[in-house]
Amino acid sequence: EVMKVLTIISSIFIPLSFVVGLYGMNFQPEDQHGHKLPLNMPELYTPLGYPILIAVLTLIVIGQLYYFWRKGWLSSD
Repeated sequence: EVMKVLTIISSIFIPLSFVVGLYGMNFQPEDQHGHKLPLNMPELYTPLGYPILIAVLTLIVIGQLYYFWRKGWLSSD
C-alpha cells in the first residue's frame, strides 16, 4: 500500500519536474553580433507564456488523477 501511494505521487510529480526544469534553464542564443535570438522557446517571450504553462501543468495533473481514478488506484481498499 505504501509503495502504491509513493508510485502515484512520484508519477504525478516527475513529469511536472521535467517540464519545470526545462523551462527553468537559463539560455539565450545570440548571433555573432550579440543580438539575442528568440529561436529556443518562443513561448517564453509571450505575455501569456507563464499562465499557459501553469494551465498545461494543471491539465497534466488532472489527466493523471483521472487515469488513476478510472483504474481504481486511488481507492483506499
